[in-house]
Order: sequence, then structure tokens, then C-alpha cells
Amino acid sequence: MADKEAKRKKQPDGGNGKSAEPVPVPRLRERYVNVVRPKLIKDFQLRNMHQAPTLTKIVLNVGMGEAPKNAKLLDAAVAELKAITGQQPVVTRARKAISNFSLRAGMAIGTSVTLRQVKMWEFLDRFISLAVPRIRDFRGLPTRSFDGRGNYSVGIKEQMVFPEVDYDKIEKIHGMDITFVTSTVRDDMAKALLRELGMPFHGETPVVI
Repeated sequence: MADKEAKRKKQPDGGNGKSAEPVPVPRLRERYVNVVRPKLIKDFQLRNMHQAPTLTKIVLNVGMGEAPKNAKLLDAAVAELKAITGQQPVVTRARKAISNFSLRAGMAIGTSVTLRQVKMWEFLDRFISLAVPRIRDFRGLPTRSFDGRGNYSVGIKEQMVFPEVDYDKIEKIHGMDITFVTSTVRDDMAKALLRELGMPFHGETPVVI
């Protein structure tokens, strides 16, 4: 009986004869595999799919300079970032003391999240489809924010552009930096990748997805 019970627990369906439901593939991940990657291989004359650039992670960072004086602001920022990403943020701390700002090493000064795989693709989809259109006076994302190594960063002035944030619970309006890290070291490849995934750059017609 013990052996049968152990085998039943090891089965993904719990031993009830029903197979587990397949995990749905994120929409932009599917688009990357079926549309974007083949196009990049053709446009950049790459030899195989492994040379095609892809998105590896997305990092969201909120700096909270007032956190040492008001811990409630940092707690609110952590809660908002968790709601936006669906992942528990980490608190960032000062590496060194700065006397002019009354800052000691180890003080909490912000919060950040690093997204990979499924959550990364899902966040990108929500960012492009829901958050970006809510940016005030939006005329396209800047094209000069690549770092020369294939990574792209954009600053958001208000966390309210994300529909997951409850306006009534906001302690203070603040911005955040979002960095899209790719597998390539070429900015032109990284830009082509993000454009084909639907990123609306300034002066360019967005790709409809």
C-alpha cells in the first residue's frame, strides 16, 4: 500500500487518471517563435535560429529616496510593484554612506523586480497593450535609450499608467525605470526585436500584434 501511495503522489495528475492542463504559451512568446524570429533571421542573414536575438529578462526598478525617512512609502512601492508584475520585489539598499544625503550603508532606498520566462513575456504584453497607451501625451518611446550592448531602458514618470495599481491606495506618485535585456550585443538587432514584438518607438509605425 505504501508503494502505491508513493507512486500516486509522484504522478502530476495526483493519481486520479486526469492529465494536468497544459500551461498556455504567452501570446508574445508565440509570436516571437512563429513570426519575429524567422523575420530577424532573414533580415540580418543569420545562419540559424540560435543566432537570432531574444528577450532574456526585464528589470523594473523604483528608487525611493525618501524611504529612510518614511518606510510607509517603500512598503507601498513594494506592494505596487508586486501587483504590476505578479512577483515579490526585493528591497534595494545603499552600498555606501553619503553624508550629504544622510545616507548610511545598508539603508533601504528602493525596490526592484527581475522577470524571466513566462512572467517576462506576460509583462511585456501588458506593458505594450495596456500601460503605454495610458502614458500622458504619448508620442512614442525614445529610440536613443539603448546602451550600446543590446539593452533598452525606458523611464516611466507615474506608476498609475499600470492598471493594476489602485489609485485610492497610492501613497505618493513616483516613477520607475524598466530595462529590457536581450541576448544580443547589437543595438540594431535589439531594436528590431522589440519593434517586431510591438514596442511603439517614436517616429515609427507600431507593428500590429
